[in-house]
Amino acid sequence: MAFLYLIAIAWIYVVLLMSLAESSLIAGTMTFIFYCIIPLGLVLYILSSPARKRQIRAKELALHEQQKQQKQEEQQKTTTQSKSNLPSDQ
Repeated sequence: MAFLYLIAIAWIYVVLLMSLAESSLIAGTMTFIFYCIIPLGLVLYILSSPARKRQIRAKELALHEQQKQQKQEEQQKTTTQSKSNLPSDQ
């Protein structure tokens, strides 16, 4: 993933130099927007989607494990409470 950001930084540098070489401020701004911001944003969004999916799965798995652990703790509590409520044979 770090390689992806390295390529993005290099592309930003190239387009920044292109936009600085334009004849007017408006042309330079439009060059930077249409050659850098829009395409790079789209490419980074598409290429980082597997990482986002992995992160969502990891969060869901952690939440599932936490809920499973809470259910086990509740079952243990109810089991110990029901055992303590039984009359003793004395």
